[in-house]
Amino acid sequence: MDVTILGSGTSHGVPIIGCNCETCTSDNPKNNRFRSSIYIKTDVKNILIDTSPDLRLQLLNNEITDIDIVLFTHPHADHIMGFDDLRAINRINKSDIPCYGNKYTLDAIKKKFEYIFKDRHYRYSVPSVELNQITGDLTFNDLKVTPLPVKHNHDNVLGYKIGKLAYITDCSYIPEDTMEQLKEVDLLILDALRYKSHPKHFNINEAVDVIQSLDIKRAYLTHISHEIEHEKVNAELPEGIQLAFDGLQLKV
Repeated sequence: MDVTILGSGTSHGVPIIGCNCETCTSDNPKNNRFRSSIYIKTDVKNILIDTSPDLRLQLLNNEITDIDIVLFTHPHADHIMGFDDLRAINRINKSDIPCYGNKYTLDAIKKKFEYIFKDRHYRYSVPSVELNQITGDLTFNDLKVTPLPVKHNHDNVLGYKIGKLAYITDCSYIPEDTMEQLKEVDLLILDALRYKSHPKHFNINEAVDVIQSLDIKRAYLTHISHEIEHEKVNAELPEGIQLAFDGLQLKV
């Protein structure tokens, strides 16, 4: 399984418009962060998690033209507003794209992108998708995708476990059942906004505590704000835990 970090940044992206801080003015490309998303290439399916507002450039930068399914974590703008760019994949592959999420997410997508689902359109002038509500594990031949319920403050959002990989972004609390599922993974990619506490996200220390409590040997932190300068903070992290960065490629 090949994993590409398409975006490792928080909702503003990094650099932030009008900000002159150390990270936003850095010439280190690891401090340039699109909104959070990943691409997973397996022998069975090629999977995109979330359609960030930066999706077009994310796909161009990583030369991605083949998406079999899309998994959505939740319907906040930084995770769905690139939805319209899926039509480019429709044109290439000449097929609809199945999209999966919980009811909360799918209802929001249908509302925010009403024009896609309400009117008749010339084929692939808008995304051609199938919206599917997740109620349990998804199975594609021998590939199993397990939804991981977590809390984003009061919102019920999803992470995903795919084989020995787990991806959880936008998270402030992980229920015990999900923690049990995470004990089975070899690689965890987890939300860690900044050092200061936040009501809707793990901070760096909270994310590290979760990873160490699970005894996971290989983890990356994502959904990172401009308060985190890559080289400086990466050097402070415990062994086996690193900051993700855009374009990072991993094998599981």
